[in-house]
Amino acid sequence: MKNIQFDKACVELLTFKPAGRVAEYHMMVHVTDVTLSYQRQVEVLLDAYSAVLQELPGAVAVFKRYFLSDAANQSDILLATTTEGTDCAVSIVQQAPLDGTKIALWAYLLTDMHTKALSNGLFEAKHGAYRHLWTGSNSNHAATSEYQMRLLLNDYVMNLMQEGCTLADNCMRTWIFVQNIDNNYAGVVKARNEVFMTQNLTSETHFIASTGIGGRMADPKVLVQLDAYAVEGISPEQVHYLYARTHLNPTYEYGVSFERGTYIDYGDRRHVLISGTASINNKGEIMYCGDVCQQTKRLWENVETLLAEAECTFDEVVQMIVYLRDIADYAVVKALYDERFPDKPKVFVNAPVCRSGWLVEMECMAVKAQTDSRFSVF
Repeated sequence: MKNIQFDKACVELLTFKPAGRVAEYHMMVHVTDVTLSYQRQVEVLLDAYSAVLQELPGAVAVFKRYFLSDAANQSDILLATTTEGTDCAVSIVQQAPLDGTKIALWAYLLTDMHTKALSNGLFEAKHGAYRHLWTGSNSNHAATSEYQMRLLLNDYVMNLMQEGCTLADNCMRTWIFVQNIDNNYAGVVKARNEVFMTQNLTSETHFIASTGIGGRMADPKVLVQLDAYAVEGISPEQVHYLYARTHLNPTYEYGVSFERGTYIDYGDRRHVLISGTASINNKGEIMYCGDVCQQTKRLWENVETLLAEAECTFDEVVQMIVYLRDIADYAVVKALYDERFPDKPKVFVNAPVCRSGWLVEMECMAVKAQTDSRFSVF
């Protein structure tokens, strides 16, 4: 990982660059001066991002997520300030960076991609045999979290159909941000379970890797936001699901419907998508209630076991997002991560997990080089 320092910002950049193939750049951008105004923090963050982008020939952003400390007051300023093009999916969510700043950025960039915005709201990044379809900040104003989730998923299903895709065959990853998650998550779960059943996503087939986490949007009427990633051009043989049954139980055993992780094989690499993972055992029980240090170590063990099923280790991990319920736990958890993972792009944000007893959750992505002649290269 490169840690690129600027006057009032820094960029953590990890590169996966096989010779003659699509290069991947996994980037976290942080402001380092907490005394700056929000407007100024936006400017120095975007300046740092742009400066690094100029040093990455041919790279284009395919997905960005901005983490804000006060979305109601900050989203419009961000949208007015950014020079974001129309060919990149953008997610904006209130999950305050825990370093005391007002904004942070996760950006995923690729080379040799043809990108464009589609008329249905999806964003396409195309190379060779595959089209990568991203969407961010999808929302609506239905009356409850259940109805909002139902409409979001139904609309997404229709958008995928327009691109010759289905939820079951092509969607690889979702992120579901829930305002006041302690009260609204039950409605999200009910709607997702019921829509998934109509799409042949069941305990007998498979679900989708996902993070369901607390997050506030700028509009107070938005209770649920959906970000998603799908791939057109893959075959069923390329997609595998991760279970880690020694450490984790199937999610349907406690009434929810997502996969612990998914990996996708391409001709030149393996992508591993690890869902939001917390301190849980293979009976669905919270481990180490009230002890954030032990919960952190247990979630690492769970993630490590999932990665092992994909023939990966933490060495192949290219980015991490760490969610904390209580901002008072930041210093101790950051110290643990900095000691074990000093060379991984990561961001720590304030976001309650879907069960109040879980103090910390982590998601990540890993990329591993491989040669598999059965499949087209990425």
